[in-house]
Amino acid sequence: MQLTKLESGSPEAAADTIKLNPGDNIVIALRDLEAGQVPQGLDVPLPVDVARGHKVAGRTIQAGETVVRYGQIIGEAKAEIAPGEHVHSHNLGMGAHQQDYAFSSAVTPLPRIENERVFQGYHRADGKVGTRNYIGILTSVNCSGSVARFIAEAAEKSGLLDAFPNVDGIVPIVHGTGCGMSGVNEGYDALFRTLSGYAQHPNFGAILLIGLGCEVMQVADLVGGRPIRSDGALRYMTIQNEGGTRRTIERGLEELRGIAALANEATRAPAPVSEITVGMQCGGSDGYSGITANPALGCASDLLVRHGGTTILSETSEIYGAEHLLTRRAETHEVAQKLVDRVLWWEDYTARNGGEMDNNPSPGNKRGGLTTILEKSLGAVAKGGSAPLRDVYQFAEMIDKKGFVFMDSPGFDPCSVTGQVASGANLIVFTTGRGSVSGYQPTPCIKVATNSEMYARLKDDMDLNCGDIVTEGVSLEAKGEELFELLIRVASGEQTKSEELGFGGVEFVPWQIGAVM
Repeated sequence: MQLTKLESGSPEAAADTIKLNPGDNIVIALRDLEAGQVPQGLDVPLPVDVARGHKVAGRTIQAGETVVRYGQIIGEAKAEIAPGEHVHSHNLGMGAHQQDYAFSSAVTPLPRIENERVFQGYHRADGKVGTRNYIGILTSVNCSGSVARFIAEAAEKSGLLDAFPNVDGIVPIVHGTGCGMSGVNEGYDALFRTLSGYAQHPNFGAILLIGLGCEVMQVADLVGGRPIRSDGALRYMTIQNEGGTRRTIERGLEELRGIAALANEATRAPAPVSEITVGMQCGGSDGYSGITANPALGCASDLLVRHGGTTILSETSEIYGAEHLLTRRAETHEVAQKLVDRVLWWEDYTARNGGEMDNNPSPGNKRGGLTTILEKSLGAVAKGGSAPLRDVYQFAEMIDKKGFVFMDSPGFDPCSVTGQVASGANLIVFTTGRGSVSGYQPTPCIKVATNSEMYARLKDDMDLNCGDIVTEGVSLEAKGEELFELLIRVASGEQTKSEELGFGGVEFVPWQIGAVM
C-alpha cells in the first residue's frame, strides 16, 4: 500500500482544493478560502474561513467515524462534521488505531540505472567519499567545548588555513553531555556511536579530539588503542594532561598545522553517485508537506537508490502511525520486526517520561494544517519513496548497506540529523513548510520549501521550491529529478544557502537518553 501521489492534471485536483485519494472523506485547501464561497471541488458554501493546507470535509462525517487522507486513517471525528466544515483539532482526534503490518508484503525492487552518474568528491583511505573537506575539533565532553572553540578562533585569527587551500574550514563539534551520565547504558552507547561516527566521517579530512580528562566519555575509550581513522589524520589530547587552557590551545594549534597538511593533500576527483548517502529530514511541516516536497524527495530518493546510493529515513516519533507502510516494504521479516521493536520502544520511552506519541505535531505544524501524528507521519513517510526497506539501524549506527534504510531517532531535527551524519550521511535534504534556518557541518544541508509563499518569504534560506507542484502543475517526478541533479551539484561542491550563511556551529545535538546525574 503506497501513499497516493499528486499528479499534474489529476481529475481529483481543482483550483481551490485537492482530493488526494478516491477513498478520502476530506479535501485539502490549495489556497486561503473564505466563508460563504463554494470552492471548486466542493458543492456547498464554507461556514468559516479555511487557510491553505487545511482540511475540509468532503461529505458528512459521523461522530466516531474515521477521517481519511491519502487513503489512510488520520484520526477520528469527535463530533458530526458537515460537508464543507473545517476539519482540525476542534473536531478531529487520534482515536484508537491498530496497524496491519503485513511484513514484507509489498517489496518491489527498483531497476538499477546502469548509466552511472558521477560527482566530484574527496576519496578517503577507508574507501568512503566525502562531499566536503573540513577539519573537525571533536569534544568528548561539554567541559572541553570552550577550549575547542578557542582553538578554532585562534586558528582563524592566525590565518592557519591560508597555506592549505584544499581545506574547507575548521569545525568545532561541541555539545552538552559526555559526563554526569552512566557509563554502561543505552545513552552512553548512543553518544559513543555519535562521536565515533563523526571522527570517521568522510567530510572530515582530519580530526583533533579534545577531552577534559576526568569525564565519563573517556578519550582513551574513544580511541581504544586503535587508529580510529585509517589515514592517520587524528590527534587527541586532554586539557588536564596538557596543563590547562592556554597550553592546550598552543598544543592544539600545533596539531592543527600537522593534520591540516594531511587534509590538504585531498582534492576532488570523480566518484560514482553510489557513494552519496542522503539523510532525509522534514521540519516545520505543514499541510503541503505530504503533497509536494516530501513525495518529491521520495522520487529523488528512488533515483539515488536506483543509481546504487543510500538514503536514510529517520524520526521514529514522526513515522508513528505510518510504520505499516514501511514494514510492508521491508526486504525481510527480520527488518520489519526491527522497525516494530523501535516503535514499541518509543511507546514505552514516552510513557515512562510522562509523554505520549501524539504530543507531536507541534503548534506550528497545526497552524500549517496538520492535526494528528497519524496525519503528519503519513506525509513524512512519503520522503522514503517506494524502494524496499533494506535495514533498520540504531541512532548513529554506521550504515553498512546501500539502498533505502531507516535510522531510529527523535523527531527533534538537530538531534535526528546529528545521528544521520554520525551514521555516514554526506548530504542532508531538509523539507519544510513553515520555514527552517539551520545547517549541519560538516554535511551540507539542502533546504526544500513545500509551498511557494514561504519560499518567497524565506528565499535566502531555501535551496529549492516545491510549491510549483501545486501552483504550476509540475509533476512530482520532474521535481524529483530536479532535486536529484541538485544533490549531485552540492555533493560536487556547490554551496547551499545554509553554508553561505555560515550555519552549523550549534546544530550538533547528540541524543541524551537516560538520567543526568
